[in-house]
Amino acid sequence: MRSITSTPLRNFLLIVGFLLSIHLIASFSHEKYGEATSISHIKSKISSIGHKPEPKPQEPNDQPYTERRANATFVILCRNNQLWDTVRSVREIEDKFNHKYHYPYVFLNEVPFTEEFKYRLSTIVSSKAEFGLIPHDHWFQPDWIDEEKATKGREKMQSDNIIYGGSLSYRNMCRFNSGFFFRHPLMLKYKWYWRIEPDVHFHCDLLFDPFMYMQDNNKLYGFTITMYEYEATISTLWGHVKDFLEKNPQYVAKNNAMGFISDNGGERYNLCHFWSNFEIADMDLWRGEAYMKFFEYLDSTGGFYYERWGDAPVHSIAAAIFATRDQIHFFDEIGYEHAPYTHCPKAGNNFERGRCSCNPGNNMDNDGISCLNKYNEFMHL
Repeated sequence: MRSITSTPLRNFLLIVGFLLSIHLIASFSHEKYGEATSISHIKSKISSIGHKPEPKPQEPNDQPYTERRANATFVILCRNNQLWDTVRSVREIEDKFNHKYHYPYVFLNEVPFTEEFKYRLSTIVSSKAEFGLIPHDHWFQPDWIDEEKATKGREKMQSDNIIYGGSLSYRNMCRFNSGFFFRHPLMLKYKWYWRIEPDVHFHCDLLFDPFMYMQDNNKLYGFTITMYEYEATISTLWGHVKDFLEKNPQYVAKNNAMGFISDNGGERYNLCHFWSNFEIADMDLWRGEAYMKFFEYLDSTGGFYYERWGDAPVHSIAAAIFATRDQIHFFDEIGYEHAPYTHCPKAGNNFERGRCSCNPGNNMDNDGISCLNKYNEFMHL
């Protein structure tokens, strides 16, 4: 039998020993080398083979164009005497977005649309346009409202110079938008809606489909402007909200956005709301049991007529409580104007990519009545 000290084996062992010595010296004298060659580090590298890193959330402007479409529509509440204001709004959203995507339109009115109205709007849309009559019970003040009490409330607000304080038709509109538009027969076949009003402006090219972005990213409610509400118009609203939640705690979503609308855990409403003349949302949020019972409870109090509850705080409070916080989305990319306020994109290169025409110096987001900073802080943006 050959001795272990034979030349080939002895040389091999000498080389191995030399390399081990160099490795040990380097491990103790060079920290980074020691970390890189440690057993735990090597095991982690091996275990990571075949595992792709988590993708970063895609920004709306990075969404590639596809032929996919959501089950969605634009909805516009308007009157015959708002024909040309409506034409301008629709023409702008067509030019900035819908000439490529061809989503349909639903126009709603409490009286029948004229033939001229229907003709003018039908000629400028790139898709289907439907014109609907609002059912009487969905629009007009219910018979059970105490008219004497309601009249006194309107007169008081009018004397206090509260905007729309004396208007009954404005109250009808707010109640309709809060609880009925998504139940209109023309809306029932759709899941998503984008609300547009007459005489609004869209200042930027849209490089993505907001409906598909929300659908693909599990969003329920999208907005561009958030601000404080006139407290005098909703004096008793939050008290009724608290009463409803105390009786129905099962509807409160986990990880909700209560912290955005209340600074003290729900004791008081801080008046922040999403300005609902622009909103993109999933109508299942409103059609679901939680919101329907919530609306019916609020409606039964008469607050839409005894005060001047707007659909903006009603929708905002509901979205903040019945949806999770990550299901609410701020569309910085959509330059939008509803006089006297404008949202002008300011994040990253959204302004440049959208070729926006709005004046950044007139951005509502910088105004003292904007709640956007509060929203961003709450959402850790």
